[in-house]
Amino acid sequence: MLRYFKIIDGTIREQTPMEDGKYKDGMYAVMSDAGWIDAHEPTEVERAFLQRWLHTDLPESDDVEEIESSARYFVDASGIHVHSLFLMQSEGRYCTVTVACILQPSRLITLREGELADFRLLRMRARRGQVESHTAQELLVTLFEQKVENLADLLEDIHRKLEGVGYLVLEDNDSELEDAIGQLAKLEDSNGKIRLCLMDTQRSISFLQRHLRDQPSLQETCREIMRDLDTLLSHTAFLFDKINFLMDSTQGFINIEQNQTIKIFSIAAVVFMPPTMIASIYGMNFQFLPELQWQFGYPSALALMILSGLTPYWYFKRKGWL
Repeated sequence: MLRYFKIIDGTIREQTPMEDGKYKDGMYAVMSDAGWIDAHEPTEVERAFLQRWLHTDLPESDDVEEIESSARYFVDASGIHVHSLFLMQSEGRYCTVTVACILQPSRLITLREGELADFRLLRMRARRGQVESHTAQELLVTLFEQKVENLADLLEDIHRKLEGVGYLVLEDNDSELEDAIGQLAKLEDSNGKIRLCLMDTQRSISFLQRHLRDQPSLQETCREIMRDLDTLLSHTAFLFDKINFLMDSTQGFINIEQNQTIKIFSIAAVVFMPPTMIASIYGMNFQFLPELQWQFGYPSALALMILSGLTPYWYFKRKGWL
């Protein structure tokens, strides 16, 4: 799907196809004065149309996913290329999606897969006239600024969830510790994905700063974003430490519970060992046993077994092992 936006009086406005375009070959013609073209999962026909209209080759999926800096941040005849990671929620878990941004003097082109919350929010704000931008360069910086704000909100959400898990692990005696491990593993994965996006954004902003030297206002905005990124990266490190602490604590408590169970079985084995030995002795099938004809042999054997079982139990209790 192709969406296009105009810069009108310093704000971004989404344009409907019926305003300036006409339906052709399964799509509306892109306006020649569009300030932002958002290609969301474009079809082959739409890709071919864009390439023909823009006189440039759009990056393929394999090119977008490459991780080396030279393939993610570069400048060519088409414009300034920035391939940046964005966070997407899928089936209750977060995953990263690379968005290809092509910045031209008067136009921003974004090529992406998946429905991203950052773009959906920016589109909703644009419909209300809340996105201030005078140039395509300012729009791209605004997109990264909003991305960082959303990542910060997600980190706050992870911190709140960690507080809940911390209560289950450290204070709630009736909690299921196995469930806590599952929650911690999910939070660790989310925190790792967010940290990856923050680090990638840091590289993206650093690259843009080198190519926006002639725009002091955008340079200042980029510096503010970099300061926010440094703070958020420190916060992700703190969350990693807290997750690891809670994970170690959970495993420690599970080990204590298991050791307590093993301890009970061990003590039971020691307590019943002497009575078992006595019962085994008097259960032998020999013809001559000294107590075989004794009138009080049976009750005496029972008393001896009870006494031999209580003696180690009393000893363990006195030593504080129980």
